[in-house]
Amino acid sequence: MVFRLTLDGHTHEVTIVRRRPHLVISIDGREHEIDQVADVGDGRRVLGIAGHSVAFARAGFHDRQIVRLAGRTFEVGMVDPFAGEAGGAGPQDAIKAPMPGAVVDVHREVGDKVVRGEPILTIESMKLQMVLSAPRDGVVAKILRSSGATFEKDEVVAMLEPQDV
Repeated sequence: MVFRLTLDGHTHEVTIVRRRPHLVISIDGREHEIDQVADVGDGRRVLGIAGHSVAFARAGFHDRQIVRLAGRTFEVGMVDPFAGEAGGAGPQDAIKAPMPGAVVDVHREVGDKVVRGEPILTIESMKLQMVLSAPRDGVVAKILRSSGATFEKDEVVAMLEPQDV
């Protein structure tokens, strides 16, 4: 089965090639052997990839995962296989918080032009910082939370101007 995941605004195809004797997955056509998967507690895990150990932390929220790896935070989303391609609903205008927390930094102002993946806000939740990025190219319409302000899970914290269809 092919899974489609989004990372930093790019979609990647992930396929399970085989499960034994070790898990082998293909990411965008490049194979990777996973020889270890270990839970080390507190949401932290270790993967053995081609003989190298990779430590990371993750938290799941509906259709996306927040992953902390090598000092950086990433949001990984699962693409709905039943969602339409071109001609379906347009890219999102709302930038939502994936978990409750507080705004640490505001990187853009209303009226700023942004490109997909560009930082809008940095948030913190449960001592985990992550950057909320522009989901598409556009213009910032609203920044709904200032630095230090708190918010709830799935709350809209910023908006882009609607796209002309």
